[in-house]
Amino acid sequence: MLKLEDICMQVSNDNGENIEILKGLNIEFQKGKVYAVTGPNGGGKTSIAKVIMGIYRHTKGHIYLEDEDISDLSITERARKGIGYAFQQPPRFKGLTIKNVLNIASPEADLMYLRKYLRDVGLCPEDYLDRDLGAGLSGGEIKRIEMAQLLLRAPLISIFDEPEAGVDLWTIQKLLGLIVSRYKNNPNKTAVIITHNEKIIPMCDEILVVDGGVITAQGTPKEIWHLIKDDIECKVRDQCQGDVIYEIK
Repeated sequence: MLKLEDICMQVSNDNGENIEILKGLNIEFQKGKVYAVTGPNGGGKTSIAKVIMGIYRHTKGHIYLEDEDISDLSITERARKGIGYAFQQPPRFKGLTIKNVLNIASPEADLMYLRKYLRDVGLCPEDYLDRDLGAGLSGGEIKRIEMAQLLLRAPLISIFDEPEAGVDLWTIQKLLGLIVSRYKNNPNKTAVIITHNEKIIPMCDEILVVDGGVITAQGTPKEIWHLIKDDIECKVRDQCQGDVIYEIK
């Protein structure tokens, strides 16, 4: 489905020095799987996602989608080929209604279909369709609207950049359930989730641990959990108040 071959990315710091962010990555994302990309802050997780989408430009290597080299394609061209991206902090568009942006995501969808997708992400259509997509919405509401947009588009590859950021625990569970139900074992789709959240790990088929711009571990949740649990298992302690959320044996 999606293959990254010897991907490197450099940026220049304030002193004009080149800093290598990604270092010769080789990754293959297969159809019908949900992937989690995790690791420490600054390790390169979001850089991988943005390189795939074309938001960041890699300096070496190739990206293949369905065996086609898309390395030189723009963000728009990649989107048309079937790559979708949900931002960690979704943009706001003052002057556009939620109905407007859902119609942009799926121009042929009728009103009944738009209402269904809003309900799927936990929003009442009667309260939201005509609302402005501006500052009046909370971070959690914006997240859910962006999720509805991406699900409506139904791209081949869907990238979710920290879908749990700024979202309450109940909403996280609902959104994760949607991702898993729509992508897991789907013969034509792939989901890639950039995450720190321990609730997401066991729901995925494969985990990639990124640190220092390289893949330091890759495998199933059971294979990877013991390598990462000390770093992430308490990230939501202030929310769960010390309760054990899950256990991988």
